[in-house]
Amino acid sequence: MRIAFLKETAPGETRVAATPETVKKIVGLGHSVSVAAGAGVAASVPDQHYTDAGAEVSADGGVSGADLVVKVRRPTQAEVAALKPGAGFVSLLEPYGDKAVIDALAKARIDALAMEFIPRISRAQSMDALSSQANLAGYRAVIEAAGLYGRAFPMMMTAAGTVAAAKVFVMGVGVAGLQAIATARRLGAVVSATDVRPATKEQVASLGAKFVAVEDEEFKQAETAAGYAKPMSAEYQAKQAALVTAHLAKQDVVITTALIPGRPAPVLVTEAQARSMRPGSVIIDLAVAQGGNCPLSKPDELVEIGGVKIMGFTNLPARLPADASALYAKNFLALLPLLADKESKAFAPAWDDEIIKGAMLTKGGAIIHPSLAPASAA
Repeated sequence: MRIAFLKETAPGETRVAATPETVKKIVGLGHSVSVAAGAGVAASVPDQHYTDAGAEVSADGGVSGADLVVKVRRPTQAEVAALKPGAGFVSLLEPYGDKAVIDALAKARIDALAMEFIPRISRAQSMDALSSQANLAGYRAVIEAAGLYGRAFPMMMTAAGTVAAAKVFVMGVGVAGLQAIATARRLGAVVSATDVRPATKEQVASLGAKFVAVEDEEFKQAETAAGYAKPMSAEYQAKQAALVTAHLAKQDVVITTALIPGRPAPVLVTEAQARSMRPGSVIIDLAVAQGGNCPLSKPDELVEIGGVKIMGFTNLPARLPADASALYAKNFLALLPLLADKESKAFAPAWDDEIIKGAMLTKGGAIIHPSLAPASAA
């Protein structure tokens, strides 16, 4: 089949869905590849490198003749209109955002797959774009915090006196949170972290950080068999809030990472808690695109309240375009065998495979994913 990789058009988006390395491997699998001119420039990949890898470079990426079109971010309405009926489309579709784009994909009879819906199962780990990008986001969050913080991270003993180590508190111990912990530790900070899932305590400790939570009997039973957090009682929430409030007031840097798919981000740092931190402290909010873990944060804008700097980043992976693109491109490459017929190499998704079932949003003119489809269609 012919696979087209388009240039990203979202403001501030620097990533690209293919690298010369993955293009070469895709061509080796028997497919033809086209890449939009300039698609990789922001990620330090000139057009000639794609040509050398076996791709055809054109102004529009050959979208109209492609059997499968790939991007990092959701398509524009114009890009959807250019797709041929029956073609496939793969990207981080942000399905809970602009529903009109999903409707347009269905109306155009495009088989669209959302990379963020790839099931988190063992054999799909190499395809998990959410994790690959969150890992980089957690790292970059600490780097950004260090840039905003007016002091050094590690303890320094000098002839002129001792510089105390920064205290970093990570709220939410998922992929991004774990990488933030590891990065802050490497920079010499004293790190603590919190999460509502008991299993994360061991992960936090393994990285050399302190776990902060009210560890009563309710907490010990706060995780389902599938690894998700159970709703906590009002009494427990009050005890946890008091503990976190006292801890936050002593921290220099706070990084919040909690996101819930399809729902507003939970509030982890209230305005009162933010104001309790000393001047010069920093809050990095990774959930600002979904409302924020701190009500004071604004998308990609630095807010200062009482000397406390609050920064919400909507797209931290785009600040590491070369690495983010390389990882995303490999995620797609791992997925590709499930989208192509082994013999003919034609676009033919493995509809019975649980990975395709979990990630496909539209098929044959309809929205089929249970979280988005009308009740009758689902």
